[in-house]
Amino acid sequence: MKKRLIVGVSGASGAPLALKLLKELKKVADVESHLVITHGGELTIEEECGMSLNQFCSYADVCYNNNNIGATLASGTYKTLGMVVCPCSMKTVAGIAHGYSDNLLLRAADVALKEQRKLVLVTRESPLSKIHLDNMAYLAGIPNVFIMPPVISYYSQPKTLADVEQQIVGRILDRFDIDAGLKRWNPHG
Repeated sequence: MKKRLIVGVSGASGAPLALKLLKELKKVADVESHLVITHGGELTIEEECGMSLNQFCSYADVCYNNNNIGATLASGTYKTLGMVVCPCSMKTVAGIAHGYSDNLLLRAADVALKEQRKLVLVTRESPLSKIHLDNMAYLAGIPNVFIMPPVISYYSQPKTLADVEQQIVGRILDRFDIDAGLKRWNPHG
């Protein structure tokens, strides 16, 4: 049986990172991706990826309607490795931090928290307000929650945007011990 990883996409800039993440997960034979997208995420996908929702969903193994609060992802008995929200808007951070689970993406994150599964939030916003920082600090204090803004690593000497995306996606997958065969930084050449 394949391991399951939930991928959430919310309405912050960074949809191409989610697309790269889904493409890399397709290469991992023993992991299947379970995708849920907010309405804001749908708009961002169209704007930043230049593709329809159906085209984007085709990169996932399973795609869920965000309004289907009764989907399998809403239950702790549905075993997963955890969840990554990429990109993760500050609205989504606030909903997760305060248990406001009014859609499937937020409910799936709530399940990850209550089941103590890994939850990686690829947060996108700048500058950050005190409210944003307080919400992220609160979540960072919970075991298995990782706040991972998509920060460029200059030590990897990226030449292209694709190099930057590869490094960020590789670091996300590292949180789940998933090796997608991405080129990693090697200090010795």
